[in-house]
Amino acid sequence: MDIKQKLRDRYRSERSLKDHVESWIHILNSTEFISAKTIATYHSYNEEPQTQDLNAQLIARGFNVALPRVLKDHDLEWVLWDGSNESLRKSGKIMEPIGVAISPGELDIVIVPSLHVNQDGYRLGQGGGSYDRALKGLNAWTIGLIYAGELTPEPMPVEPHDVKLSAVATPDLIIRFPKAN
Repeated sequence: MDIKQKLRDRYRSERSLKDHVESWIHILNSTEFISAKTIATYHSYNEEPQTQDLNAQLIARGFNVALPRVLKDHDLEWVLWDGSNESLRKSGKIMEPIGVAISPGELDIVIVPSLHVNQDGYRLGQGGGSYDRALKGLNAWTIGLIYAGELTPEPMPVEPHDVKLSAVATPDLIIRFPKAN
């Protein structure tokens, strides 16, 4: 088993012990949202940071909201979502939007699921590499959602394909990372 997989297993186990009644709605007050029009988010499941209230607020505030849809090659595409359960379908563990994909260039902000993030802004995700491939080359502000204590000072393997986040949010704060060179 590789180091990243061992860390994923450990972090999932630690996360399963957390209280999952938290909110990340405070990120909507960050300056990056002022001029944003289209926000990519995700429909959380299991122990992921809950996005239901955040997604509802994004829609209520008039943002174009896009959710990811996983393609056969495990890449992601983004589909505009109206907030209704009728416009979602279950695909494996996740709920995916039904509709036509938009251009990734339309995205102003991408809210990214993360298991842990290191102090340099690199995240450990679920292991498929879908988000790293989708984020590569985007000109969008990216913010990972994590629980308190999941911004780690511990060494975490970073591979050439890993994409640095712009910021990370816990239920209480936002930490912005310096831009990558």
